[in-house]
Amino acid sequence: MRSRYAAFAVRDAGYLLRTWHPATRPQTLDLDPATRWVRLEILAATEGSAFHTTGTVTFRAHYTDGGGPGSLHEKSRFVRHEGAWVYEEAVFAE
Repeated sequence: MRSRYAAFAVRDAGYLLRTWHPATRPQTLDLDPATRWVRLEILAATEGSAFHTTGTVTFRAHYTDGGGPGSLHEKSRFVRHEGAWVYEEAVFAE
């Protein structure tokens, strides 16, 4: 989760696409250069250890866009795919 947040912060679309499950991954990703990600709060996590095949992370990511602050609150599901953890989908987002 933290590495994907960092990839959003530096606009590394390639990394984001590589760490996205192929069943839900978009073909392209257009990251807005006006959005500046400034802070990540991990609010909760379930499963996701070496013994699990799925896990969730609930987070709030703070950003500025056009000079105004905002945040994304999401619970994300991650799964193991070919031995690596990948983002599958948002379970909820606000």
